[in-house]
Amino acid sequence: MTSQDPGDAGDITLRLLQVGAGPQDETGAMPLLLRTSRGDINAVFHPVEGGTAALICVSGAMGGVDGPAGALYPALAVGLAPAGVSVLRLDYRQPNVFEECVADVLAGCSFLKGIGASSLALVGHSFGAAVVIKAGELAPIVVAVCSMSPQLHGTRQVENLGKPLLLIHGAADTVLDHEASEDVYRRAADPKQIVLLADTGHGLMQSRKKIEALLLEWLPARFAGEPMESGRSEWLADDTPPFLS
Repeated sequence: MTSQDPGDAGDITLRLLQVGAGPQDETGAMPLLLRTSRGDINAVFHPVEGGTAALICVSGAMGGVDGPAGALYPALAVGLAPAGVSVLRLDYRQPNVFEECVADVLAGCSFLKGIGASSLALVGHSFGAAVVIKAGELAPIVVAVCSMSPQLHGTRQVENLGKPLLLIHGAADTVLDHEASEDVYRRAADPKQIVLLADTGHGLMQSRKKIEALLLEWLPARFAGEPMESGRSEWLADDTPPFLS
């Protein structure tokens, strides 16, 4: 990975050397080990046979593979399988080291491209929400990015993303104020969407069902190349999420 913004991501060179996979469990998930020139990346992979679209999910500064809102990422893997979308839940080699974590996501992109994926989307939360913005900018194979409860560090060049961007933030977030998403939204190029969730904190637990429903519509639409209009939505706690076209 090479970046032109040393404040967001330093010049990192990482090569994918070898991939090891364990047996699939009853849900179809398999443990994955990506051996790289900068260390091993642990992941969980949910492959869909014959699918050419794939999603990479990353978590916050502590790492992990389950995501926010009570293990949102495994649920997305199950929900996206009928649409032919494989899911890679990626852990970090060095959690909270921004440039290294961006390199991890790019290694995940390289792996998925190598096994036949032709289009990728990225989803990240908190620290990882900034990681996926930068990785989406650097990886041509990425067609869409969802950034949930993002931090600002790492988003300075969001206007260069050039891909559909969905921002999701809890209006009651006391860890990273929702103004961070507002700031990213103002600076991002079209097409872009922002959803603010009332009575929802940083971990997004209060709006889990709404976020899952939204992503299970938004992501397949982006893989299908459907046009996306820019706009903003504010949902109450008991709202049924509208489809954002």
